[in-house]
Amino acid sequence: MATSFKICVDCADPHLLASFWAAALDYEIEDHAPLIRQLLDAGAVGPDDVTEVDGRLAFRAAAAIRDPAVPAPAVGQGGRVLFQVVPEPKSAKNRMHLDLHVPDQAATVARLVELGATVTGHGEEGGRGWTVMADPEGNEFCVANAV
Repeated sequence: MATSFKICVDCADPHLLASFWAAALDYEIEDHAPLIRQLLDAGAVGPDDVTEVDGRLAFRAAAAIRDPAVPAPAVGQGGRVLFQVVPEPKSAKNRMHLDLHVPDQAATVARLVELGATVTGHGEEGGRGWTVMADPEGNEFCVANAV
């Protein structure tokens, strides 16, 4: 049996990146409001641990997105990305990145730029090209036409 995993991204603003990546991947932002309400009522978290995003309670220091085909709760089911606040800024090239394989590379790059990404370069190997991009916090990823 394969091991379940999620991808964790260290960041300064988890809600900004969750919004960006949910749009980039056609994922959905997880709604943690019912869980947060239970934790607040039980005294397990305090008001300083939460914020409001789009009219819903959210964890201040974390946000998650998931493949809409994965039923909630998605913990341990794959297809999930967690964005978590860390105190230090990004300081070097990613050691791991996502490659997005899309039907229309140029249109996707343009859409991602409108969402806040930047183009940082281009690559080519074996006759296939890709665009190197950075998300709103500078995390690198690539966009290529699906084969």
